[in-house]
Amino acid sequence: MTWNLWWRFGPWAERQKAILAVLRELRPDVVGLQEVWAADGENLAEWLAGELGLHWAWAASPASERRQRRIGEPGTEIGNAVLSRWPVTESEVLRLPAPAELDDGRLALYARLAAPDHPVPFFTVHLTSQLHLSAVRSQQVTALAEFVAAHRAGTDFPPVVTGDFNAWPDSDEIRRFCGLRTAPVVPGQVFFDAWEYADPAAPSATWDNANPYVPAGLGPGVRVDYVHVGAPAGPGGIGAVLAVRRAGAGPVDGVWPSDHAAVVADLADGGPAGSLSGG
Repeated sequence: MTWNLWWRFGPWAERQKAILAVLRELRPDVVGLQEVWAADGENLAEWLAGELGLHWAWAASPASERRQRRIGEPGTEIGNAVLSRWPVTESEVLRLPAPAELDDGRLALYARLAAPDHPVPFFTVHLTSQLHLSAVRSQQVTALAEFVAAHRAGTDFPPVVTGDFNAWPDSDEIRRFCGLRTAPVVPGQVFFDAWEYADPAAPSATWDNANPYVPAGLGPGVRVDYVHVGAPAGPGGIGAVLAVRRAGAGPVDGVWPSDHAAVVADLADGGPAGSLSGG
């Protein structure tokens, strides 16, 4: 599962309860989170993990102060996180490249997860958001693909790369990262966009005008949040996409959890249950 949690914007305390309710209902095995807050000794990812009985990893942006002015909360950090049903055996952070004047500390977080049958190399990322910065995002996915390549070995499970890419599905940066419709960044390393397996009639927008937190005038609803899975699948189809859908795409007790909908994918894991849920 991947979900941008909209940091401390809007009615964040009420949204926090709605976020937990969605996750509690879905019971995902693995979640990549973006725009996760930490403040006054509290961390949203740690709290969610505690409530759900999950392991967690967190990486704070090195430039949180660039966002703090927008909410008037000096000292409140923003970052990426991973929640996992299985222990995190190693993790590493990549600061994504950007010109100095545009660099607001975007990150990729890697976590290796000790799933019972095959360790899972899992990543979550948050790319630059401005509409006109496709060229910067293309540089960021280049660094991301190289980061994935450096951490994917030692398991039959293909890498799973989640996140808010802030990019349309047919954009240069998504095509470049996946390497299926253009030359891949790393020779031989390609990714499937899990949404390609969705019901064609299913609503796909994760940045959706139906959401009251989405500002008017920023264009039509679009899918900018992704679960990417390394291709081909591992032996016996390990990591193959079985199903994919949106989640968190409506209010919970009258409160929308975030300005983004989540993407949930079920992947074949080769174990007795047959699938890894929400990974």
